[in-house]
Amino acid sequence: MNSSVHITFLGGLGEIGRNCAAIEVDGRVVLLDCGQLFPYKHPGVDSILPDFKWLLEGDKNVEACIVSHPHEDHIGGIPHLFRHLSVPIYGSPFTLGMIKAKLESHEVELPPFVAVKDNETHAVGPFECEFLPVTHSTSGGLMTVFRTPQGVILHSSDFKLDPTPVDGRLTDLNRVSDISKKEGIRLLLADSTNAESEGVSLSESEIGPLIEDVFLDNEGRRIIIGTFSSHIHRIQQIADAATKTDRKLAILGPSMIRNVALARELGLLKLSDEILLNEKELKKFRSNKVCIICTGSQAEPRAAISMMSVGKHPLVEIGENDTVIFSSAPIPGNEASIFRVHNNLARLGAHIIHSGKLKIHTTGHGKAGELLALHEASNPELFIPVHGEYTHLLGHEKIALSRGMDQSKVLRCVDGDSVRLDEHGLRLEGRVSDEYLMVDVRGVEVSKDLVKERVSLGGEGFILVRVVIDKNKRKLLERPFATTLGWVEIEDKDEYLNEVIQEVEKVLDVAIAEGEFDQKELTRLVRRATGKFVDLTTGRRPMLVPLVEIN
Repeated sequence: MNSSVHITFLGGLGEIGRNCAAIEVDGRVVLLDCGQLFPYKHPGVDSILPDFKWLLEGDKNVEACIVSHPHEDHIGGIPHLFRHLSVPIYGSPFTLGMIKAKLESHEVELPPFVAVKDNETHAVGPFECEFLPVTHSTSGGLMTVFRTPQGVILHSSDFKLDPTPVDGRLTDLNRVSDISKKEGIRLLLADSTNAESEGVSLSESEIGPLIEDVFLDNEGRRIIIGTFSSHIHRIQQIADAATKTDRKLAILGPSMIRNVALARELGLLKLSDEILLNEKELKKFRSNKVCIICTGSQAEPRAAISMMSVGKHPLVEIGENDTVIFSSAPIPGNEASIFRVHNNLARLGAHIIHSGKLKIHTTGHGKAGELLALHEASNPELFIPVHGEYTHLLGHEKIALSRGMDQSKVLRCVDGDSVRLDEHGLRLEGRVSDEYLMVDVRGVEVSKDLVKERVSLGGEGFILVRVVIDKNKRKLLERPFATTLGWVEIEDKDEYLNEVIQEVEKVLDVAIAEGEFDQKELTRLVRRATGKFVDLTTGRRPMLVPLVEIN
């Protein structure tokens, strides 16, 4: 009897981010991706990662990590995890280059790197893995074919079926079909992000002419264009448009500068030195003959466009002669921050162009028609939709059922689910933690309670009440002190705080008279009296900070 295969989903199912799965045979584990979730509503948190406790604290023998492509939702967790383990990382040269820079910036010791070429086969842990090229909104994406004791498992990676990709690198559905016919595909794990979008996605190569048209329409103006620093195909098309319209090119933002250099070094980005401006030249060169490519299309606080929008960028001052292009679509949850940057730039006089106005962006994720084509080519026996919000997973399930797959052959999972694949089929066998691991910019873990406190402070303010009790004299040593920020209007503050103090005094007088001198209990009474008054008078929920001293 062949060994069973266990797949544990640590993230990426039911959300866009934290993509991470552990594929296991006989206690030998290969990790598939290790991503982060962007912390939109978590103040003081830089990254939200999978909970790695199950992986690190058990008797699991992690032997390798395969990285499908270099987007943050697939590589962002690597610096944290690789402080605790060091195993070979498999990926394309561009992916490994980005991971290397990320680990170095976090001062994490580099593990062994194994560069994978398209259509190569490698022994990875207990599996034989074949790596197939896929087209996506970054370079070097890889679909992975796992040959296991329970048959072939195919992981699609994030992909689209672009007939005319900028780099000519097509998603290799022909090889998928060949494997399906010769070996059979037991289980398909496939990207669900655009499962609810009908039809097929626009080719990336169709964006280039639109960008060139924008450049021509804005002749005589400086152009600033924000996009993802990993989107080498988009950067190539921007550079081509700049060359055709006789503009010099400036690259701004640390990640943009680093990734452009890496892509040029690997031959993925064709960019002449003659077109490039350094920082000193940028200040001197005629602004209407310049195109600036930079980070910040998602309104990241420290990114170049965000700094420009508030007048804090050291090299670029926004004015009425500027056209700012956002060549990306808002990541869900980030819309408000992006619109705020749009407004700030507009107030400074800039003309704004974004994908809502002009289709200068296309997705890197296949739509329903492309997902159906993957199912037709792979013809899997079993299917688990992955990578997406829960509604995306449902939409992808419907696509599988629409081509005749039986409902019993589809397993819909969420973060934390662990499944078993054996000769009897596929079934859920348990759960591990799906808790968020939140870390700050230093990589230090941030607790849920601390984030909750920060959210409370940011939304409702705080009230601090300090009391000093003389235990020997059995009375308050002095009148309680109270202060607040963010609770009530400044002109009402003294009146409300006096009433808080009176309520606290009443409760403590009774407690002290009854001989209560336990600090924890007295602190609880102060908190309760303050909270009750605040709720009855204002209906608010500020953070309460009671300080009780007993002399």
